Amino acid sequence: MWENALEQGGYAGAWISAGQQSFYFQDDHGPKFQPNPNLAQWVDPKFLTPDSHLLIQAGDRPILFLHTPRDYWHAPAPLPDYLAPSVDVRTFSSQAALWAACKQANANKRHMAHITQVYADAEYLGDLNPPSIVDYVHFHRAQKTAYEQAAMRAASDIATAGHIAAAEKFTQGCSEFEIHMAYLQASQQTERDLPYGNIVALNEHASILHYQHQEQQHVLPARSFLIDAGGLYRGYASDITRTYVHQGTQHEDFAQLLLDMEQHQLELINSITCGKTFAELHVQMHQQLGKVLAANGIVTCTAEAAFERGITEKFCPHGLGHLLGLQVHDVGGHLANAQGQAAPPPPQYPMLRFTRAIAANQIFTIEPGIYFIPMLLAALATEKAPVNWSKVEALKGYGGIRIEDNVKVLEVGVENLTRDAFARIIHD
Repeated sequence: MWENALEQGGYAGAWISAGQQSFYFQDDHGPKFQPNPNLAQWVDPKFLTPDSHLLIQAGDRPILFLHTPRDYWHAPAPLPDYLAPSVDVRTFSSQAALWAACKQANANKRHMAHITQVYADAEYLGDLNPPSIVDYVHFHRAQKTAYEQAAMRAASDIATAGHIAAAEKFTQGCSEFEIHMAYLQASQQTERDLPYGNIVALNEHASILHYQHQEQQHVLPARSFLIDAGGLYRGYASDITRTYVHQGTQHEDFAQLLLDMEQHQLELINSITCGKTFAELHVQMHQQLGKVLAANGIVTCTAEAAFERGITEKFCPHGLGHLLGLQVHDVGGHLANAQGQAAPPPPQYPMLRFTRAIAANQIFTIEPGIYFIPMLLAALATEKAPVNWSKVEALKGYGGIRIEDNVKVLEVGVENLTRDAFARIIHD
């Protein structure tokens, strides 16, 4: 991919920089270092250090200029064995010596690109983020190689182990905090390892799309549970959401709604075909949501009217899914082609992160939802929408539902990485 990008752009080579460590305001301590994901494509990010650089040249093995400062405060991370055959590694304890070596390697080279974050008053090793390269790479990153697919299956296994443990803790009446800790232990991840902050939501908290707390107090009664949590393997992410409800006749309405949403999600996945745009699939989601709302007595109009009047958007205000890979919301979702032509989201659905045509070997999420969000319900009330408010009142204490799978597109059909992982882990 990178060699093709260099050729298309007319560049002799490219430098990809890991980036610099940031610090909290007026502090010498900062957040976890998050390297440039374009570099993470070559090297597991947990082995990357700030101020490191990768040199790519057509026909040559890439060279990693790795900053390994002599430091008795921190333990250096050993390089993984799998890196050795594909990348030459040169280590430097001095940042100045590393930079001098990069400039020396750049001597007598013409037309180099430098893929990095923009820094004020910084010195760059080539043309800064040329669109001809960036657009090409971002577009083609959507289609995963066999290695990337294997890494994402492993990431799915990691997350699934945590999800199974979390569901068990919910049935035991544990707090959000306790469930979160069980997830970390079962997936063998620390907070630093997670591809994104876990959403662990009981009851009404499930109506907050990116609920960011894990409360320690026990919730009584705990009616429902939504968990959105992933895993990371060699820099590649999984992103999985499940919703659960306690057993009992008092929860039958929400349990039925959950079953219908499960069926709705599977029908969407089964309808995925190469050539269809993801934006079309998103519209299909809303059409089917209208059927779910009508079948469960949440709206008093037809499914078609619920869709046409935009009522479904109040119950599901987010996009159907997004590309997945080196970034949880992977790049290239709004690119129509490798030349940078845009495929913007439809005006009606500006939040949609993925709009382009579906193609084989893409990996993305499918995550329909239905939520009882107070401010959006208030908007429906103001609009005098045909809503069964007594039914909404009975359901809003459950917060909402989201079911999210990670799927790989095949020439015909899909491989469901998430459900395959659940089958493997439960079987084992």
